[in-house]
Amino acid sequence: MIQLPPDHAERFALAEEVHARPPEPMPTPARATYLAVLVDADDRGRESAHLARLCERFGVAPPARELTHFSARMGGLQVKWERHGEFSSWTIVAPGAEREAFAEPASSLLPEGWLGGLPGATLMAAHAVLAPAPDTPPDEATLTRHFADHLVVGAEVADGQALAYTDFKIHMDGFSRFLLLNRSMSPRMAGRVVQRLFEIEAYRMMALLALPMARRLSPRIVAIEKALAHLTDGIAREEGADEALLQELTRLAAEVESGLAASQFRFGASRAYADIVRTRIAELREVRLGGVSTMGGFMARRFEPAVATCQTVSARLHDLSERVAQASGLLSTRVDIARERQNQALLS
Repeated sequence: MIQLPPDHAERFALAEEVHARPPEPMPTPARATYLAVLVDADDRGRESAHLARLCERFGVAPPARELTHFSARMGGLQVKWERHGEFSSWTIVAPGAEREAFAEPASSLLPEGWLGGLPGATLMAAHAVLAPAPDTPPDEATLTRHFADHLVVGAEVADGQALAYTDFKIHMDGFSRFLLLNRSMSPRMAGRVVQRLFEIEAYRMMALLALPMARRLSPRIVAIEKALAHLTDGIAREEGADEALLQELTRLAAEVESGLAASQFRFGASRAYADIVRTRIAELREVRLGGVSTMGGFMARRFEPAVATCQTVSARLHDLSERVAQASGLLSTRVDIARERQNQALLS
């Protein structure tokens, strides 16, 4: 056996990272439920204990505390838990068809009350139905039966191996819906496509967490921009109130930096999550179906403008910070020169 230098402390963990969180294979027919739950750091212990109780109920060994993902068969269900940076995701897969699509979701087979007892706040919840594809794409009446009167988007996915439909709406039961009609996908491919569909919606919601903040900050930014324009005009007029102008500029600088400190993590996360959404949509390899928009086209019209709003607000804050700093530097220099002249006059 060839001897190597000592292993780096993180060698094996990094090598296994690309194999972490594999999609759960899904036979056809099957159904799945997915939840994205925002969990505070203080509630991580409660989350682990809640999962351990479910494992105990089905006689399954619970995961070690340091693990960030876990998957096990519990009765007729496959339960998968993943801990992400800001949220935890839960995927429940049940084989077999329902009497009516979305009438008996996979989550209904969990012990009563267990799902509602999860710590944290639900940001996204969705059901997916995986069924054999009919000879022709479903007509409008069929889609209406599954998605009510909502606008449905869909496409051929996985190089034409399946049809995928959704309305990106929260239905009366509190869940979004995805319908995947399998033509020729293997169970592993079907599981991968279902996971991508779930992640598109989960990361879309995570990206849009920045939108309410952007809307709150916009009027404040407009007010600061007007105040800065007024102060800059005062500096240009040289009316002799430099000390008062500098004090007001310092206040504006503090207000801008406060807005930056409070928002930049959220705006940065929005950029990262939006990139994941785009990647997952590209991985679907959509081919347009007649009469319905693709998911990529829908996101381009409805999602991208919201992300652009967040990035515009972030850029305006950074621009304001630089402009206030420049005005403050200019005025500070002028105040310093005036003080030097006063000191020279006193010395004379």
